Amino acid sequence: MNKKIIQVRELSKNFVSFKKGEGLKASIKDFFQREKVLKEAVKKVSFDIEEGEFVGFLGPNGAGKTTTLKMLTGILTPTSGEAEVLGFTPWKRKLAFKKQFSLVMGQKNQLWWDLPPLDSYELFRHMYEIPYDEYKKSLHFLTDLLDIGASLETQTRKLSLGERMKAELIGALLHKPKVLFLDEPTIGLDVVSQKAIREFLKDYNRETKATIILTSHYMEDIKRLCPRVLIIHEGIILYDGDTSMLNKKFAQNKAIDVNFSRSVNKKDVQKFGEIEEWRELGARLSVPRAEVTQILARLIKEFPIDDVSVHEKSMEDIVSDIFTKKNVSI
Repeated sequence: MNKKIIQVRELSKNFVSFKKGEGLKASIKDFFQREKVLKEAVKKVSFDIEEGEFVGFLGPNGAGKTTTLKMLTGILTPTSGEAEVLGFTPWKRKLAFKKQFSLVMGQKNQLWWDLPPLDSYELFRHMYEIPYDEYKKSLHFLTDLLDIGASLETQTRKLSLGERMKAELIGALLHKPKVLFLDEPTIGLDVVSQKAIREFLKDYNRETKATIILTSHYMEDIKRLCPRVLIIHEGIILYDGDTSMLNKKFAQNKAIDVNFSRSVNKKDVQKFGEIEEWRELGARLSVPRAEVTQILARLIKEFPIDDVSVHEKSMEDIVSDIFTKKNVSI
């Protein structure tokens, strides 16, 4: 069994805000007696992550993903619960801990906007006290893996979004962190850049055995990179397990695609399941998983079918159903 790098036990985070009334009278009242509003962002979350794992962390906006990552990196202190990362309590912010992890947020920059990335890297080298020879070796390894050599001498502001994201990743990895937290690293990138970043992260995880947690709204990122997935919704972990098992765990229905050799009555087809798509000579039905064989036999018997196929729901649809609690058992 691999070493447990991240251990989380009943971790919770609450935020307190104050309700603001409308008008002068309400403002005066609020000045003397403000009404508190409590927001439970994360609710008693527990999980372990082993050395070298690449874990997807899914959830809609406001689900608690970024709040959890911020607690695991020491940016936020939890309201209650415990966590250990590399044997450290993150929010104690010990220097030895800060030198062993990186946090990359797709919507925030760590590189200086008016300087070329190489100048920022020099500063990082001194901050992390990286020996020069080790720094040059890491820089060569990362630039080669990301195929972004010449761009590093250009002002950060003049780089394309894809080039800038690659440069950000290099800056985050120069000190060879043992744990990498990635919050939407491919957000806003074109398809080619997304693929390049995915391939890099996959290779980097394989080469260095770094432990990686990835949040992303792009299901392709999760499918390609993460054998395991955590799903959080309204601050609660709904699923922790193999990505490949999502279908069996949550998808109560399967899809049956049928093509007819001649026109049929839509109402007659509706008797066999929920119609998700209707075509002139075909339809897609959503039917209970346990009844697929029986319904398939009846369809073939009662309709002039030219072709038929059965499909699992896509990961995008499954995750969407989980968040909307549609056709899933939670």
